[in-house]
Parts: sequence; structure tokens; C-alpha cells
Amino acid sequence: MNFAYAAETLSVIFDWDYVLWEVRLKLVAAGFFFYLTVFLLAHWLASWISASYRTLSGKDKVFSNIAITRGLLGIQSCVAGLWALLIDPVFQADKVYSQQKWSWFHCLIASGFILFENVVVHVSNIVFRTCDVFLVVHHLFAFGGLLGLIINIKSGHYLPLMGLLLEMSTPSICMYWLLRRTGYANTLLWKANQWVLIHMQHCRMVLIYHMWWVCISNWNDVVENLGLPHFIVFFVGLSTLTLILNPYWIYRSTQRLFGPVDWNFSFFTAVFGSSGKLNSETFQKKRR
Repeated sequence: MNFAYAAETLSVIFDWDYVLWEVRLKLVAAGFFFYLTVFLLAHWLASWISASYRTLSGKDKVFSNIAITRGLLGIQSCVAGLWALLIDPVFQADKVYSQQKWSWFHCLIASGFILFENVVVHVSNIVFRTCDVFLVVHHLFAFGGLLGLIINIKSGHYLPLMGLLLEMSTPSICMYWLLRRTGYANTLLWKANQWVLIHMQHCRMVLIYHMWWVCISNWNDVVENLGLPHFIVFFVGLSTLTLILNPYWIYRSTQRLFGPVDWNFSFFTAVFGSSGKLNSETFQKKRR
């Protein structure tokens, strides 16, 4: 493999004038429509190849497809976040003000996904006449944080990249949902995936503490760099994630591993509904 050619190709992909509003908005739109395409493609493929998927309600189909789409974002975010955390010398030297062209590209594409996911959540709330406050608040803070980055071109990218790295658990959540809905719940593969998910969520907690360490050790610089309104959104969102959301997700995943209750499903019941039984379990009973 010609690594020099690969590096040059990536440089061309990321080589945009990010100072221009039209460039930033175009990349946000590109992220939105790319993940919308993934969402629709997931629905089309599942409808074609999966009999159990075709038995799901419309609400469950929406969540299945958004779980797959979010899992893809999780992979993208892991690559970019780990590169900033462990390798990139610019971010290693300056965790407050540093920016890179590749980080601009990634954050703007991810902003498009967050916008898309907010649309899905709110449209689902309207169509299915339900509302999950935890989910809505989580997505609004995520979008607010990235919106501040889009508006403030001087904002550093290290903390937003660490925030996106928190999506490291979404591929395992995607696998959990797909295994659960296709009749493979409580298999060895499902339990192994649950162990991975619990481990990733504990890693998320360590990463959250790292974000706090960066903020506290550079407090004045972070406030100055982000600007007070953006900093307030970031601070409240990080506090909520630290004290409420991530501990609850760890508890819920652990309960799923050792008990029969599907806590993931009950958490999203308000948005995506519930038939009172898991479709995969119903499907298994029909086969018997």
C-alpha cells in the first residue's frame, strides 16, 4: 500500500476553507443526508432479508434503523476521537485551542448526524404521540454543543472530539438490539456483546473524568475559547452525563446481563412504544 498516496488523498478530502459559512453548512448537510441514506438503506435491507424485522411495529423499525445508523457514527467517532486522544501531536500539545482540517471535517459531518437524529426523535414523538425526556435532553445538549462549534470558528476541537468518542458504546448497543430482535437473545454471542457494552460504558466514565480534568486544569482558557453561552451548554450537558445519564446506562446494561428485564427497551418505550413483549421472544415462541 502506498501510504504517501493515501495521506495525500485524505489531505485533499479534508482541504476545505472552513472559515466560510457555506462550507460548514454544506458539510453539515452532507452528514445529514449521508446518515439519512444509511437509515433508509438499513430499512430496505432488513425488510428484504429479515423475516423477524418484518414482524416489528413501525416504532420498533424506526429504533432498529436508528441504532444501526448510530452504530456507524460510533465507529467513525472512535477512529477520530482515539486519533486525537492518543496520536495527533497538535492535540497532544494543546487541548484547548487546537484545530485540524480533519477534525473540522469530522465534527461537521457528525453535526449533520446529530441534526438528523434530533429530527428522527422529534418526528417520532409527534407521530407516535410519545416523549422520552431523557432522550430529548441528551440529543438537545449534543446538538447544542456542536452548534456552538459550528458558529464559533475559533473553538477548539479536542473536547468536542472527546464528546463524540463517548459514542464508543453505540456499536455494541446496535449489536444488542439486532441480536435481541432477531431471536438471539441470551445466547453466548449476546452475553459477550453485553460484557463489551458494559466495559465500553465504564470506559466512557473514565473519558468523562478526563474531559473534566481538561476543563478544570484549563478553566479560564476553556471559558474564553468556547464563549460563555457555549460553555454553559457544554458544562450543563457534561454534568448531566456524569451524574445521571452514564451511571444509569451502566446500571441498565448490568441489569440486562443478569436479569430478564430488557432495560434498554423500557428506556426507549416512551419514544418507540412497546407491545408488552419483546418481538424476538414472541418470534421464538412461534417457532416452538
